[in-house]
Amino acid sequence: MNVRDTEALFDEVASLHGPMIRRIAASYEADPEARRELQQDILMAVWRALPAWRGEASVRTFAARVAHNRGVDHVARHAKAPRTVELDDGLPLDAPSAQEMVERNQQRERLMRAVRALPLPLRQVTVLTLEDFTPSEIADVLGVGANAVSIRLTRAKAALRETIQRQERT
Repeated sequence: MNVRDTEALFDEVASLHGPMIRRIAASYEADPEARRELQQDILMAVWRALPAWRGEASVRTFAARVAHNRGVDHVARHAKAPRTVELDDGLPLDAPSAQEMVERNQQRERLMRAVRALPLPLRQVTVLTLEDFTPSEIADVLGVGANAVSIRLTRAKAALRETIQRQERT
């Protein structure tokens, strides 16, 4: 792959898949400044890895795999407090009422707390599922079999359901 192709492919990754990379980074890092550094680290890793990309997987899957690997490395280097995930800001034109927004935010925060409480393998499949990856794409990204993805997703759903029910009782 020549430099021009690498640059064009990197531009595609950054523009089309940048939001996905940002959300994956957010699933590994709570601190906004550290999260931005992780995002930059992921993008640099994508840039360095692009010349070796053979096109066997989609660019989206490739970028998610790099993001996952850098996130795991980051967690290993910075094992600390639970992670938070910030959702994209933005207010639709037909905005809901203030009460509806408060309720949605509370539901979203309960879900994100439950996701953050998951063990890393279950959190990974959950985040990638929320990013609309197929089970086979998730298997490629995580380097595990499709059966492992299915089992982890089933366990993650059960754990999320239990955690949310426990939160609602308190």
